Amino acid sequence: MTLDAQASPIRVAIVDDHPMVAEGIQSILESYDDISVVGTLTNGREAVDQLPSLRPDVVLMDLNMPEIGGLTATEMLLEQDPDLRVLILSMHDSPEYISTALSHGAMGYILKDVQTEEIKTAIDEVMIGNRYLCTGAKGSLEPPEGNDREPLTSREQTVLLQLAQGKSNKEVALELNISVRTVETHRKNIKRKLGISSTAGLTRYAMEHGVLQGTGVGL
Repeated sequence: MTLDAQASPIRVAIVDDHPMVAEGIQSILESYDDISVVGTLTNGREAVDQLPSLRPDVVLMDLNMPEIGGLTATEMLLEQDPDLRVLILSMHDSPEYISTALSHGAMGYILKDVQTEEIKTAIDEVMIGNRYLCTGAKGSLEPPEGNDREPLTSREQTVLLQLAQGKSNKEVALELNISVRTVETHRKNIKRKLGISSTAGLTRYAMEHGVLQGTGVGL
């Protein structure tokens, strides 16, 4: 790592509709020399509209918010910037909440009652590409044996449908008004989640699971 890279603080944005929570987290993070809080927003709509210009490295995202919730906002933001790291910050510790957040592209899940140092640890971990679950979340997320496949997000299902129709990445990008790079990211995630390595395998999966029903596509 260069000296310039070491000198660059991690840019963090906070999205939470409770001002006291957001202000408290901001105060904690600003005590670290290597973190810069670039914005605090109050809902998912503000996040989608404003985060691209704020250019954060990491977003701390609440789940339940007005306008647009945290899960939908996470999915929309990752379509704009697949390299963005989203950490869900929530009071909910149920496996359903945690697994759904991860399936929507979040790189980590932290409960709001964690020690302050753990938020910093989570940010450091996702910055180097690791997924992070706080102790409470990790304990809740114990998938049954043989049932640990991540579900596809709604956008991934849409991309799968397009790919199963034989469209190229470029054609899918034009159809869905997203970048080719975003299509490639969705394609990679779909293959990983389904354990499928080929386009033919994706098509077969789509046929077997009814993805192509009602589309008028003959395969």
